[in-house]
Amino acid sequence: LEEKLLYPSNTEVSVFVSLKTGEAFRLDSVDITMDGKPLTHHVYTLKELEALRKGGVQKIYTGNVRTGDHDLEVRIFGKTSGGSDLQRTERFMVSKDVAPKIVEVSLASESITFKDR
Repeated sequence: LEEKLLYPSNTEVSVFVSLKTGEAFRLDSVDITMDGKPLTHHVYTLKELEALRKGGVQKIYTGNVRTGDHDLEVRIFGKTSGGSDLQRTERFMVSKDVAPKIVEVSLASESITFKDR
C-alpha cells in the first residue's frame, strides 16, 4: 500500500541494470540522470558485482516521472580486463505513458543497451 501511494502507476518508473553475459570488466559505479537531473549514483561492492556477473539484475531506481518523453543518460565507470580505466556514456529516449514504466539497462565494456517496457 505504501509503495502504491509513493509511486502511483501513472507516474512510476523503475530502472534495472544488469551485466551482459561474459563481461570481464570491473564495474565500479553507475550514474543515471533523466532530463539533466541526477536520478541515482551507485558504487558497487565486490559481492554486488559478483551477483551481476552471475546473471543478477539490480533495481537501481524507482521514482515518479510525468508522462511524455524523457532523456535518460547512463554513465558507467570501471576498469577493463587489461587494467585501464573505463568510462562509457549512452543516452536513450524514454517515453512515459500512464502505465508504470520499466527500463532495463544492460552494461558492457563496449556498449550500454536499453530496453523500455
